[in-house]
Amino acid sequence: MKIASLFSGGKDSTFSIYLAKKQGHEIKCLLTIFPKSDESHLLHHPNLKWTRLQSKSMNIPFLTMNSDSDDSDQELGIMEKLLAKAKNDFNIEGVVHGGIKSNFQRDSFETLCRKLNLELISPLWKIDSRKYLDDLNSSKFVFIITSVSSGGLDDFWLGKTIGKIEINKLEILSEKFKFNLDFEGGEAETFVLDCPLFSSPIEIIKKRKKWDGYRGRFEIIDARLKNDVR
Repeated sequence: MKIASLFSGGKDSTFSIYLAKKQGHEIKCLLTIFPKSDESHLLHHPNLKWTRLQSKSMNIPFLTMNSDSDDSDQELGIMEKLLAKAKNDFNIEGVVHGGIKSNFQRDSFETLCRKLNLELISPLWKIDSRKYLDDLNSSKFVFIITSVSSGGLDDFWLGKTIGKIEINKLEILSEKFKFNLDFEGGEAETFVLDCPLFSSPIEIIKKRKKWDGYRGRFEIIDARLKNDVR
């Protein structure tokens, strides 16, 4: 099936593309909406502008729109316009998204897809959190944490690449502080630097950490595809 991806650049949306391709689907385009702020309940926020590098590395067309509101209904209206454009331009038949547990997101996207006669594909839905992180690691996904907003996650984790050792540490912390190991509740956000879908890894040239004692953000100021020559 020809499908579009609701794409944030994080582990969930990127791994969902990977799984959808393994299932035989053809990813025709990536869809990204730039939210007004990090108060959005539907949209990913940190480092979204660098999704253009991921799109280039995957050689998948990239469609974007901006939202001027954090209201979920207005965001869904913008998403509907973006999906309609993808359907018109690329003849998509379905949409893949990286939801794991959020019924609110899934119900919202399913309603939108029904309206546009599109099929919603959710390859990560209800996956076991530990198995999922292990699958990411064994599939050679290289990703970093770009924001934290939960007890147990401090500035040590900002910009940290997550491998086997980090997964073990996060599992212990998640049990102690009762956050979702897969970060489905927004406890942390991630950004994929490399994976089997990429023709070139992403190299971070300049970055900045912000930490207020509870919440923190790892901002990518400058980056490039490693194989690009400037």
